[in-house]
Amino acid sequence: MSFLRPIRPMGIYETLYAFFDTFGTYMGEAGTHPWSQGFPRTVQLPGGPAMPSSVRVSSDDLRYPKAWGMPALRQSIADYYRRWYDADIAPENVMVFAGGRPAIVSTLLFLDPEVTVRIASTEYTPYYDILERLGRRYDLIESGIDNGFRPSTEAYLDGGQGRSMVVLSNPCNPTGVTRDGSELARLVEASTSERCAVLVDEAYELFHDEPVSALRYVDDIDQSNLFVVGAATKGLQAPGIRVGWIIASREHVEILSNFSSFGMGGVSHPSQLYALELLGEERIELTRKAVPAFYKQQRDRYAEAFRTLGLELHSGDGGFYHWCRLPDGLSAEALNQRLFPKGAAILKGTDCDMARRGHESPLNEFFRFSFGPLDPASFDADVALMRSALQG
Repeated sequence: MSFLRPIRPMGIYETLYAFFDTFGTYMGEAGTHPWSQGFPRTVQLPGGPAMPSSVRVSSDDLRYPKAWGMPALRQSIADYYRRWYDADIAPENVMVFAGGRPAIVSTLLFLDPEVTVRIASTEYTPYYDILERLGRRYDLIESGIDNGFRPSTEAYLDGGQGRSMVVLSNPCNPTGVTRDGSELARLVEASTSERCAVLVDEAYELFHDEPVSALRYVDDIDQSNLFVVGAATKGLQAPGIRVGWIIASREHVEILSNFSSFGMGGVSHPSQLYALELLGEERIELTRKAVPAFYKQQRDRYAEAFRTLGLELHSGDGGFYHWCRLPDGLSAEALNQRLFPKGAAILKGTDCDMARRGHESPLNEFFRFSFGPLDPASFDADVALMRSALQG
């Protein structure tokens, strides 16, 4: 008898395991087409900076890291938001984590049990697992064809009499729908209320032309319940270093730091040093031009091709995914069964259904196609393979 309670993997991993059973190699290896994968290209982009090939590590860097993050990296992250979004952020408002997801998990772990999370019914797949495993109370906000997968700001904020926390990815994973301007400003304003907190997962911040952050609309983050999550994993093209961060009030950062002192122990110094290189002032200026431009081109060319294949697109203008609806009642699961032997896979729409309705889900015929890791030279082969799979 196991001493641990059984737990299933996140949905995409079940797809990856099924792919391995059919194709015989892991997704991402030579000969495969990683359309299901949520990672960016990790090579130099046209007009972008070269990726650092090394970092200098001293004997001091082999000591235990600080629970809240390396001071120089916290300063650099604060400077980034100050420069590009005119946000009045200090290093004390920054907490470094081993990726964006640990930042989200930690925040929800310490969320007051009386607070209800309000979250869209079509969202980033791990949100469901995190909320369920932590036993957090949550309400789903309808996100579907009828509202263009874009719930209104007021729908998020209409939480009744109790306290609530709005949680959303922006740009949205899987849809690419992106909130900016008055929508984001209204959410930030709501976070100044004692009844409302707002957590914005900005992993895909740079994959919108131009980049978007809720921190542009903050007057005094220390007088708010705003939590903004960022990471080096997507726009900075370095998912393997596992560095993310959260921007919040000093009070909230202190709570998360206290947790890290016994629950996490800080983040690898070499990884933080690499992130520091990525955030160099001249480098980040090139990155903020190259990443949006490259991925807009990829988004546009796949959109045009997919429409000619009969796919119905419901994609927004952010992220590096296309949110597609299959024709003729074909399910995403059935499409994967056709794709696996060809060395490809997509993320099923049902894995993004926060209600987890399986075959009864309104997302049964939807899938997420990732062009994040794709070499532009693979475009013609990708389109031909998708055409072949759609034809059966």
